Parts: sequence; C-alpha cells; structure tokens
Amino acid sequence: MLVLAKEPVPGRVKTRLTPPFSPGQAARLAAAALADTLHTLLHVPAARRVLVLDGHPGPWLPAGWEVVPQAGGGLDRRIAAAFAGCTGPALLVGMDTPQLTPELLAPATAPGAWPPGRAWFGPAADGGFWALGMDTPRPALVLGVPMSTSGTGRAQRARLVAAGLDVADLPVLRDLDTAADAGEILAAAPEGRFAAAYRAVAGQARAGRG
Repeated sequence: MLVLAKEPVPGRVKTRLTPPFSPGQAARLAAAALADTLHTLLHVPAARRVLVLDGHPGPWLPAGWEVVPQAGGGLDRRIAAAFAGCTGPALLVGMDTPQLTPELLAPATAPGAWPPGRAWFGPAADGGFWALGMDTPRPALVLGVPMSTSGTGRAQRARLVAAGLDVADLPVLRDLDTAADAGEILAAAPEGRFAAAYRAVAGQARAGRG
C-alpha cells in the first residue's frame, strides 16, 4: 500500500482552498485528510504500508507506516518512482480522499484481487484518479501522462489498457481541492478528523478569523 502525500505546510498545500480559508486553515484540513487516510489504511490488508512523502512526518502520522522521500520532478515522475520501489502488487492512494473506507477498497484488497495482469483504477470526480494499482509495478505506464487536468484519469486508464492489463475500476470519489469539494466530502463522511477540522475552520472563516 502506497500513499503519496505532501507535508501539510501552510502555503504549500491545498492552495485552491484559499479563499475562503486561510493558508493555515487549508493546511489543517490537509493534515486531517491525510491522517484520516493513513488511519483508514491501517485497517486494509497490506504486506507493507509506505508513505511516500514530500516533506517531514508530523503528528498526523500513525504508527505502522514506513516513510520514504518522494522523488523530484513532475507528478508523473513522482508516482512512477513510488511504484519503482515495489516488487509485487502495489496500490497507490492519494491524500485527498478522507471519505475513503476499507469497504471502498475491499474489491482491490480481497483474496484473489490481484491475478496476473490486473490493474486497479480509482477515478476521481474531477477527471483525475485517486487510486492506481498494478500487480507488477510498471513505472513507465505513468511517465508522460499529463497530470492535474480533466483528462488525466482517462489518459492514465487508457495507458493501462493499451499495455494489455485487465483494468478493474474502484468507485468514483471526490478529491479535496476546493471549498465546494470539502463540503461534499463532509456530507459523505460526517465523522472523523477531517469532518471535525472542517467544522472548526469553517466557523473561523465565517467569523473572519484565520
């Protein structure tokens, strides 16, 4: 299990949340989303759990995770490098879906979920993807895919299909990018660290405090 994440530092993460939130509030939401994701994945079967991190670990990191630094370059290169560090079936998840549950990942983590040639793909509502898995990691299948566009997911999935992989889809989830996304995620997951952080910072934002 791989999670690709950026240290939640104000001004460096979730800049599209500002406004209405301040950089500090956006970082707090990012930290809560990341913490929810990492804690959820502790309840998912995995031989290894690796956080591929741009930055330094913080109090949001639970025990049970190995931390390795992200590679440099664009997002495609960073994802490819994360897969290059794996020798068997690997499933990569981002830090932007705190509504994730073990049940949503169950199709990809159940016994028999990784026959030879299997790939798993989790499409995001904005046209990207929130999960990507391959039974035998092939970093080259990510390199060159245009990232952070409305066609990213379509291009990445097509790359997997063109390589002859049997692509199985996970449910569509919404990434945390904008304030509207945050509200939708809260509705989908009204409990947890992200929900608590959202309610706190939303109240501060309405009161004009940062």
